[in-house]
Amino acid sequence: MAHPLLSILGETIAVARAAERGDLVGRLETVAHRVRDPRRRIVVAGLGNQGKSQFVNALLNLNICAVGDDTTTDVTVTLTHGPQARAEAVLAGADGGDTETSRMPVPFEELGATGPALRARPVVRVEAQAPNPLLADGIVLIDTPGVGAHGNAGAVGVVGLLPAADAVLVLTDASTELTAPEVEFLRQVRELCPAVAVLLSKIDLYPHWRQVFEANREHLTAAGLDIPMIPVSALLRTHAMRLRDEQLGRESGFGQVFQFLREHVVARDQAAVKQAVALDIGSAAEHLALALGSELVALRDPERGAAAIRELRLAKAEAEKLQRRTAAWQQTLGDGVTDLAGDIDHDLRNRLRTISREAEEWIDDHDPGRHWEAIEEWLTGTVGTAVGDNLLWTRTRAIDLAERVAGHFTELGAVDLPEVAKTLDPNGSRVGSCVLADLEPDLGLTHKILVGVRGSYGGVVMAGLAGTLMGMALVNPLSLGAGVILGGKAFRDDKQARLAKRRAEAKTAVRRYVDDIAFHSGKETKDRLHRIHRLLRDHFTGIADRSLRSIDESLRAAQEAAGIETAQRTQRCAELERQLRVVAELRRHAEALLPADARSTGLPPGSSGQPALGAR
Repeated sequence: MAHPLLSILGETIAVARAAERGDLVGRLETVAHRVRDPRRRIVVAGLGNQGKSQFVNALLNLNICAVGDDTTTDVTVTLTHGPQARAEAVLAGADGGDTETSRMPVPFEELGATGPALRARPVVRVEAQAPNPLLADGIVLIDTPGVGAHGNAGAVGVVGLLPAADAVLVLTDASTELTAPEVEFLRQVRELCPAVAVLLSKIDLYPHWRQVFEANREHLTAAGLDIPMIPVSALLRTHAMRLRDEQLGRESGFGQVFQFLREHVVARDQAAVKQAVALDIGSAAEHLALALGSELVALRDPERGAAAIRELRLAKAEAEKLQRRTAAWQQTLGDGVTDLAGDIDHDLRNRLRTISREAEEWIDDHDPGRHWEAIEEWLTGTVGTAVGDNLLWTRTRAIDLAERVAGHFTELGAVDLPEVAKTLDPNGSRVGSCVLADLEPDLGLTHKILVGVRGSYGGVVMAGLAGTLMGMALVNPLSLGAGVILGGKAFRDDKQARLAKRRAEAKTAVRRYVDDIAFHSGKETKDRLHRIHRLLRDHFTGIADRSLRSIDESLRAAQEAAGIETAQRTQRCAELERQLRVVAELRRHAEALLPADARSTGLPPGSSGQPALGAR
């Protein structure tokens, strides 16, 4: 059964194609493709060992992601619908750059884990397909590495996926309350994605999960985060699906998860698509009605037609004036992107320099060998927060730039703004491949004993020889005491040297890690700003071109109508009236699709005769 929106769009496309308006046909076909193939990206995130992969398996009722106590997801896995199960690893360039150069098949049992064949080159992500009813409905599930887990870049790689996500499900198990890094991560997620839910996992393992649930709610309230929480059990869901037990299904909490997805993802996306269809149809109707109405007025009443021609000439002059002033808004756009690139790069480098300085100061005061895991957890979490805040600032500044450029078009009507957030990182961040190197393990007890013995040997020999001159044995209390003193000094000197070496290695590892983050983030920032620049340039160029073409078509039609013979006027008027009735019907359909609050202001501005430049 055809989608009702597609039938309305098909009629509008047919009318636009008959009017030879290829520009309108292109925009309408784009939104029609969005209706036919709705992709809703659901990102599953959280700390390591929170049950994310098990949750994905239970949600899809498939054993698709590897789970286990010794199995950890260390690469992003994208799951989509396909006729048969298959998976491919997208590999980075051989030089470690950002260019995707090759793909490699991956066994399904190794999804999310980097096998031996994939360790030679960085894995950007794994793309998997499987026949599944939920995925067939347009859901795209993305299983991410654990935030703060050993061997990955923490939240850095996950945050890059959020701007393009339609919903984010953050898992935290019921063993402990939300930690400060988790709350900070939720703050960034909430600002980057409109639909976020916290899932309290593994409630079947912890009888006290209700106390943890209430404590987590208090933590979110204290942080000013209005995020729904849902207790879930992937194990109960698996048993419920296997046994077809409705009671177990309700206790698993997955019903609330599906309700959240229906209300906050599917319904919101459908409303957004419906509004986009309504605005595009209304915009096309305005553009088409302008030419048809102008020609009809010129045919029915030559005097009114002459006045309409004068008005259209004035409108055309304004539109041509805007096109001549194209350099003005393009200069605003170019200067804005240049300033934005400099500010974003400086902001990120300043954040990373501050983090690197704090890490080195901490290393100078502590033994990194004993606290390296704590250093890694703090560093990856802090760097992830810095990169996420930098991404938030990029989005805010990009939206401000789009509004400034739109200000150049206000003379000819209101303009809409493109979805800048969706262009930030369509495939996520490549920074997730950056990891902090491990330190060499400290020397064992045997080596320490040997150091002491080697240092004490000289003291024993020297003191013993001196004692023999006094008639004492080579090994005597004096020589033993000297050996203990010199051996202890040698041991302390060796300990200080090894500590200094560990601190130097730790600082080098921190600097290399921060440099890798800065290198990849800098490249991604440049690519991100290039995409924003192209999006804004094409968007506003299309607005100006469509407006000028509509006015030019209307003026040409009105002028040609003045030369039509009287015998043909009646026939042409009847044809124009029929076409205008079709366009009016399309406008009524478009207005019916809009929500009630939008109908009060009408369809895209410009119903007074000239199509609004905001009519996309």
